[in-house]
Amino acid sequence: MDKELKILFVCTGNTCRSSMAEAIAKQKLKEMHLKPEELAKIKIMSAGTMAFPGCPASPKAAKVLKEKNIDLSGHKSQRISPEMLGEADYIFTMTIIQKQQVLFLNPAAEGKTYTLMEFAYPNSSMDLNIDDPFGGDEECYLKCAYQLEEAIVKVLERIIK
Repeated sequence: MDKELKILFVCTGNTCRSSMAEAIAKQKLKEMHLKPEELAKIKIMSAGTMAFPGCPASPKAAKVLKEKNIDLSGHKSQRISPEMLGEADYIFTMTIIQKQQVLFLNPAAEGKTYTLMEFAYPNSSMDLNIDDPFGGDEECYLKCAYQLEEAIVKVLERIIK
């Protein structure tokens, strides 16, 4: 890997799905046994289309990931900005609507913005949206975490060569 790679995960509030996706992706990168200099060139971020800056991750999201030995305790939410979208090499949204919001905010992000599911499973007829677990029980968060993890593994395998 010659240049820095920036991956941005986007959801609505940046306290559940995208924060979990960021933490899972960072963990999966560590498990890929990349050279330290390669790992240092990969930046994983998350943000929300309607996020209130500085909020912690959802307690249920943190609990579900803690059970997977992934620490989400230091997460602080942030709202997407045109600059952030411009700097990212890949932008993965959790829903089709969020993808449309990203492209409305920064039309130049076309071609590097995908729903996570469409990039992970190209040419699939499966649902391209990842349901928001916010307000749900722990089982909803666990289902979301598993869905994110499976898709992120596929995404990283495609991106990191």
